[in-house]
Amino acid sequence: MNRTEGGVTAAKGFLAASTAAGIKYEGRADMAMIYSGRPCAAAGTFTTNVVQAAPVKWDKRIVQESEAVHAVVVNAGIANACTGEEGLSYCKQTAQAAAGLLGISADAVCVASTGVIGQQLPIGRITDGVAAMVPKLHAGQKAGREAARAIMTTDTHEKEAAVSFEAGGVTVTVGGMCKGSGMIHPNMCTMLSFLTTDAAISKELLQEALRADVADTYNMVSVDGDTSTNDTVLLLANGAAGNPVITEKNADYEAFCRALNEVNTSLAKQIAGDGEGATALFEVRVVGAKSKEDARILSKAVITSNLTKAAIYGHDANWGRILCAMGYSGVQFDPERVDLFFESAAGKLQIIKNGVALDYSEETATKILSEKEVAAVADVKMGDCCATAWGCDLTYDYVKINADYRS
Repeated sequence: MNRTEGGVTAAKGFLAASTAAGIKYEGRADMAMIYSGRPCAAAGTFTTNVVQAAPVKWDKRIVQESEAVHAVVVNAGIANACTGEEGLSYCKQTAQAAAGLLGISADAVCVASTGVIGQQLPIGRITDGVAAMVPKLHAGQKAGREAARAIMTTDTHEKEAAVSFEAGGVTVTVGGMCKGSGMIHPNMCTMLSFLTTDAAISKELLQEALRADVADTYNMVSVDGDTSTNDTVLLLANGAAGNPVITEKNADYEAFCRALNEVNTSLAKQIAGDGEGATALFEVRVVGAKSKEDARILSKAVITSNLTKAAIYGHDANWGRILCAMGYSGVQFDPERVDLFFESAAGKLQIIKNGVALDYSEETATKILSEKEVAAVADVKMGDCCATAWGCDLTYDYVKINADYRS
């Protein structure tokens, strides 16, 4: 498996475009489109929030009922959430506008929105944006990168990833783009992720692969503990690579799953590291757990602890906060067997052994925790299962950004 340049246009047959529709932002693109002339098998996972945005409702139906998907239209600035039947009608109008220009069915178009909750979309600007993007659809890396930039809200940079691998004697590519910075919490977040592959694979296995991988990637990310109304991950497969269609869980399917995980892990870490106001990506690895689920719960408890996140911001090796978070997670373990390490590009340091602090150097610990990517590794010595979660530090700027988000 090889990392490749690009993102959503890295796979064969996928085009992208973006435009400045003036939905909320001035002086920047705020709409994006992904398109494949070949029909795509589609898979999706969506927010677990009971309050679900209109695009989530639209896309759930499209993924479940449509024979094929050709396009995705995305806007940033307004979430089209809590907008009633009017908001749902705007999803249909957006899809119809794209369908008419692309010569496809409206049921072959997914839509997605991100931004402020409760406001209605300026549908005229949305449909004008669709019309502006169709002639600009292009397969190059630049088009993909600009599309990734167009879907940002409080993100500080575009987020892309792509890998290639061999299946059935041909090269297959999986690529993607995402956005996410705030309102981020396990069970997905204010994140939109759009994944493309030129693999030929059945719709059923595509959905199974995506659902399983989301559990170990996007569902292991948290910035602030808020699960959004708009979370959407869409995966489109157009079969342009020409590999034998993957219809069973064979070696090609396993290779596809590894590639999908590589892309989603990269995107998930990019979301966590770009948390609103964040200065550091905070990774927590729990090893030696009795079960995979225990490891997931323990690692997520630590990355969602505001006290721990504040300590990471202060480069403070306050390990008691980590052990405390693990203790209230609901998982049973023996705290007097836990070993804890901090590590980063500056080195690795054991902080506690069998639940008791070692005579470590605070200066060394501070140096390790001052890097842009830091990790805590907890060995609970209860079994052989492990899990990794990603978060970020909690800074003053997080409050500043969210105090005036609508203005």
